[in-house]
Amino acid sequence: MPVIGEAYVAGKFPKQLVPQMAELGLFGANLPEEYGCAGLNNVAYGLIMQELERGDSGVRSFASVQGALVMYPIYTFGSEEQKKEWLPQMASGKVIGCFGLTEPDYGSNPAGMITVAKETSDGWVLKAIIWAKTGKISDAESIRGFIVPTNTKGFSAKDQKGKLSLRASDTSELVLQDVHVPKNALLPKSGGLKSPLMSLTAARYGIAWGAVGAAMACYDEAVSYSKARVMFGKPIGGYQLQQARLADMLTEITKAQLLCLQLGRLKDEGKSTPQQVSLAKRNNVN
Repeated sequence: MPVIGEAYVAGKFPKQLVPQMAELGLFGANLPEEYGCAGLNNVAYGLIMQELERGDSGVRSFASVQGALVMYPIYTFGSEEQKKEWLPQMASGKVIGCFGLTEPDYGSNPAGMITVAKETSDGWVLKAIIWAKTGKISDAESIRGFIVPTNTKGFSAKDQKGKLSLRASDTSELVLQDVHVPKNALLPKSGGLKSPLMSLTAARYGIAWGAVGAAMACYDEAVSYSKARVMFGKPIGGYQLQQARLADMLTEITKAQLLCLQLGRLKDEGKSTPQQVSLAKRNNVN
């Protein structure tokens, strides 16, 4: 992908790609057409993630967050009014979403979050990230999702500088200081830890496919180098040791892609499980 080298060095996402990605229907591609999305099946969605990450992991990450971590929970846990308001804007790239769940002291243990949302007479007051507990701190079942526009008073985002990977993808700390949102900011069907974990499972599915694309790019680069690099009078690709390594790479890539394909078919049939998605991600990114 021609623009990625410059974006990687600068540590900035190439925002000029957003309108083109939206025009191709890449955001929330497996969500229904009635909300402005492409309405593709999950195998097609997975192939999109594969090819995006074949270009760059940061670009795939951007599309995954927009589609799986923002649009998916609005579609799954939101009201019909929320779906009609936000999904078409996100599918068109006019609105870019982010996902806030992990806290500095709890990492991969979202059940331990100390973020709270206190209900008021006309809405909610949030004191940190977008998934928040609406009951006691010890009550993981009170975790609910909220839609918080970034122009809301009290909201700020701090970019994470000095990343060593995914440099063409923005990663920020989301800070909410007594942010007041109306009652309709709550995702009404969200409830408990299961809701954000379902969103993460949707994202993991795309990551499993994306890893295949990254591996394909590495393989293509290795094959090209093996043809150009000359040692002892001939390209190194002419030696059996390098040929065996390339054959091993291609074998593992093919196995990973077949795993994703079967998972996508199961997902289209409504038969996939979170454990299967996690297994595919674990295998393919390892």
